[in-house]
Amino acid sequence: MKLTRTVMALSLGLASAGAFAQVVGVSWSNFQEERWKTDEKAIKDQLTKLGASYISADAGGSPEKQLSDVDSLIAKGAKVLIVLAMDKDAILPAVNKAAQQKIPVVAYDRLIEAPGVFYITFDNVEVGRMQARAVLEARPKGNYVMIKGSPTDPNANFLRDGQQEVLDAAIKKGDIKIVGEEYTDGWKPEVAQKNMEQIITKTGGKIDAVVASNDGTAGGVVAALTAKGIKGIPVSGQDGDHAALNRVASGSQAVSVWKDARDLGRDAASAAVTLAKGQKVSGASTWAGGEKKVSLQAQFLKPVPITAKNLDLVVKAGWIKKEDLCKGVDGAKGPAACK
Repeated sequence: MKLTRTVMALSLGLASAGAFAQVVGVSWSNFQEERWKTDEKAIKDQLTKLGASYISADAGGSPEKQLSDVDSLIAKGAKVLIVLAMDKDAILPAVNKAAQQKIPVVAYDRLIEAPGVFYITFDNVEVGRMQARAVLEARPKGNYVMIKGSPTDPNANFLRDGQQEVLDAAIKKGDIKIVGEEYTDGWKPEVAQKNMEQIITKTGGKIDAVVASNDGTAGGVVAALTAKGIKGIPVSGQDGDHAALNRVASGSQAVSVWKDARDLGRDAASAAVTLAKGQKVSGASTWAGGEKKVSLQAQFLKPVPITAKNLDLVVKAGWIKKEDLCKGVDGAKGPAACK
């Protein structure tokens, strides 16, 4: 009987130790964006399935706070970290500290170039290509504005590179002229709106298309155009935010490149648990496409461009309800998904 109790106690102790080993700490850069709530739910759900636990911190847009957040997550027992970096360079001391303690780091959606980091994201150069293709199809000639992402986020330049690939021939031919180009600090819609307002003033409103790098910045752009009474301008975005998909349905946004955050969150959670066990992530590949050419293990998911022609995809996938997608849209004149 005593032996049985000892074995049971030992088993419980091992189980507890196993559970403790699977504490996953998630550091969010800024939780204000709509999509991060979707990512978080996917991460939590997958960790629950895998028997791991979730702890998190929100830096609220502060690179300094994110450094202390990572320290706090480690102090609370995180054995692996998922980090959505606010600033690719400012986060490095925290990543190095984790490495010293043999705590794996997953760079979530945004690149962190440091040895040993596991990088998981969508193919952001391809996202940029998809944005530019959709806008170019809608407006093959004219004055273009490029509203880029945050200068501290490598994705901003990956997107811009993809956009340039698609637009380059038309620019060289003289069909397209870029009349304004700005980064958007912190990816903030209000910053994008202000930048767009200034470009409208500078150009006298002579704008034919806007390649905006995500749905938040696209919202700021559309607000600026609307305030000036400028309509019919194709605008791009990404993330599949509900408000953006509604804009696609209503015609004020040409495309939102859908990166199903449920897939990214699920796969990141699975990778984190695998790394915490000291194992290699299946399906990952070696990649060194960052500015510093640091060689990392990486996993890239495929994005899907959503336009008025294929809005039914996001409804069928359960990403958005038809009533939310089609709110305020004239059923007779709107896209097929709203009929």
